[in-house]
Amino acid sequence: MARIVVKIGSNILTEASGGLNHKRIQAIAGDISDVCDSGHEIVIVSSGAVAAGMKKLGLKERPTEIRLKQAAAAVGQSSLMWDYEKSFEPYLKKVAQVLLTREDFHDRVRYLNSKNTLVTLLSYAVIPVINENDTVATDEIKLGDNDQLAALVSGLIDAERLIILSDVDGLYSSNPAKDHDAKIISYVDSVTSEVEAMAGGTGSAVGTGGMYTKVLAAKKSLSYGITVNIINGRKKGLISSVMAGNEHGTEFRPHEKKISSRKGWIAYAIKTRGSLTIDDGAVNALENSGKSLLPSGILRIDGMFDTGDAVYCVDSEGKRIAKGIVNYSAADIEKIKGKKTAEIERILGYKYSDEIIHRDNLVILS
Repeated sequence: MARIVVKIGSNILTEASGGLNHKRIQAIAGDISDVCDSGHEIVIVSSGAVAAGMKKLGLKERPTEIRLKQAAAAVGQSSLMWDYEKSFEPYLKKVAQVLLTREDFHDRVRYLNSKNTLVTLLSYAVIPVINENDTVATDEIKLGDNDQLAALVSGLIDAERLIILSDVDGLYSSNPAKDHDAKIISYVDSVTSEVEAMAGGTGSAVGTGGMYTKVLAAKKSLSYGITVNIINGRKKGLISSVMAGNEHGTEFRPHEKKISSRKGWIAYAIKTRGSLTIDDGAVNALENSGKSLLPSGILRIDGMFDTGDAVYCVDSEGKRIAKGIVNYSAADIEKIKGKKTAEIERILGYKYSDEIIHRDNLVILS
């Protein structure tokens, strides 16, 4: 049995004229039900609330003001869930609405509570339908797009696979709308800068994502050891066909060495509050020796942060090397940077730890 996240974008769920595409939602519900009946667990990450609300409010273009987005999401969310409810009903499947914001991933307790809720729903054979809580989200707490939300959810629930439904067949070597010689990329083993460049492009009129955001979501998911498939969401039966082992679209193959759920939380979920510029010796110790960050390797502190906050570790050229949770505040680190660990207590009057960031709370980003 596999645990799968299926991400469905606004451009898949909506009509060109506005509102929800009921027939497509019904087709996707049938496909997902077939996969569930074969013994797999599925979590849906669904866009579409704002798009559904736009039609109800008579809006012709996706709103840019936060208050209008929130209003559209509030009006459209009930329509979206009603459509899922009715579409899964013939297959005797129950659905549950789960709305999340960045804060649910940033805070460790809320993160674990979210995981427990989702796992409990799956244990009762309920299909969670997750969306970002656009009715309350502001720029400060928004995840940005549901491709990134899907990647975070995949890591949160320890999924084996993330299937992203796109309005094209997969990742192409170049833009197929402009280049007739563009070819589908069937397999990707590593998301390099070249692969990211292939994605390019921007999102649709009703959504916020594009192929580039899907590739970035795949990159995050691969580090968790999760297989990612980008397939055409407008073609019926592809989800169950992929799960049966058939080739469709683009498959991103996971790394042999995967990070733990906790380190994935540190790498992708926590918002950083500042950065530490470290010397070449510290860069080598972190990247090649798996060591903790000590005060002696710190050159400069940027940002105001406290004990327990996340910061980036950057080299002298500003390249992000690692991300981790600090044991000391920015003010304290300013006093002990460049010093030996034996000097910490004399300078501060106390000592929490020898390490500024312990290796168990640090993730290498390169």
